[in-house]
Amino acid sequence: MFVISNIVLLPKPKGESIVQSLDILIQNPNLAPSLKDIAQKVKDGIRITFDEGVYLYEHAELSYLGVLANYIREKKHGDLTYFNRNFHIEPTNICVYDCKFCSYSRMIKQREEGWEMEVDGMIDILKKYDDEPVTEVHITGGVVPKQNLDFYASFFRKAKAHRPDLHIKALTPVEYYYIFKKAKLSHYDGMKYLKEAGLDSMPGGGAEIFHPEVREKIAHDKCNAEQWLDIHEQAHTLGMRSNATMLYGHIEQFWHRVDHMERLRQLQDKTGGFQAFIPLKFRNQNNQMSDVAEVSVVEDLRNYAIARIYLDNFEHIKAYWAMISRETAQLSLNFGVDDIDGTLDDTTKIYSMAGAEEQTPAMSTKELVDLIRNVKRKPIERDTLYNVVTDYTDHVFEDEVKPSYYKLPVVNS
Repeated sequence: MFVISNIVLLPKPKGESIVQSLDILIQNPNLAPSLKDIAQKVKDGIRITFDEGVYLYEHAELSYLGVLANYIREKKHGDLTYFNRNFHIEPTNICVYDCKFCSYSRMIKQREEGWEMEVDGMIDILKKYDDEPVTEVHITGGVVPKQNLDFYASFFRKAKAHRPDLHIKALTPVEYYYIFKKAKLSHYDGMKYLKEAGLDSMPGGGAEIFHPEVREKIAHDKCNAEQWLDIHEQAHTLGMRSNATMLYGHIEQFWHRVDHMERLRQLQDKTGGFQAFIPLKFRNQNNQMSDVAEVSVVEDLRNYAIARIYLDNFEHIKAYWAMISRETAQLSLNFGVDDIDGTLDDTTKIYSMAGAEEQTPAMSTKELVDLIRNVKRKPIERDTLYNVVTDYTDHVFEDEVKPSYYKLPVVNS
């Protein structure tokens, strides 16, 4: 049993199937007709509309959303819950852009408060994991002129030469739009060039909220929604996979969230190249939006659930445990989430600098496995493309030696 505020969340009754749970909900005489219609659509595998998505945000209770989202989650994945062994490299926290919600970056004029790595320094970090069974390096950070097309192409080539089997998931359309514009390359030609240099896939950051009504206020000077979506589309055309995110819980309204997911759903219908959708909770520490209150854990869970219901063509919904806490990540597994990201090894500062509960985000494989098992789910280590690496469902751990962590510089604030 979990308690959030004054709400008690009970585990699924033993022996009760997801179909039975949904049928009980649909047959509830006190359920509003519109909610009954949406629940029936979910049972029948029929896509809900934009207006129905907004209606869920405005009227649906957490328990109702949990039944629907868990039905979809278990139809797709059963109790399987995915994670990977990864580490981050953040080449810089200096940035030419001025996103109001960002706690991580420092403007060019504040360069002395941050860091800017060279290619060889990034390779040195990568080499520290030579004896670790990691499958992915995740690269993202700020945007600075010197970290240009040649800079990243050089890193990708050197990384692949050193460790060919390591999957490089790197940069977002925010970085790529700036890099390609400077290099006078189209989005397609730029992505093709970097793929040939060793880029394997793309994370989902930089999406924030697509609608210009919000985007102009919180991130006015970086790539717009159309540019973000087009860069992902070109990556998909080249055979690369990517993720997508949404920054929620700040100044946006519910319909802005649905508009955001609708644009993603339409592109996914076209390309099929997205793997996971990752809602990112706005955190209000150390940024220009510190006067905006954060949403509750209940709203976090409602948002995960509605995302699972709305994005019927996305295979995975992911929660970043490092951003929302381990306990909330566990709860999310009953609200549509089937992936809780990776081990991280304390190599990212993006979450902690924004006020996330996890100030030194690192978990061993055993800790991640235990976190998943403790809520009666089956832990599956995956690679970036969701190929199964190890099924930990019945795995027995011997004494585990934790990996040696490589800490990034701490920004003086």
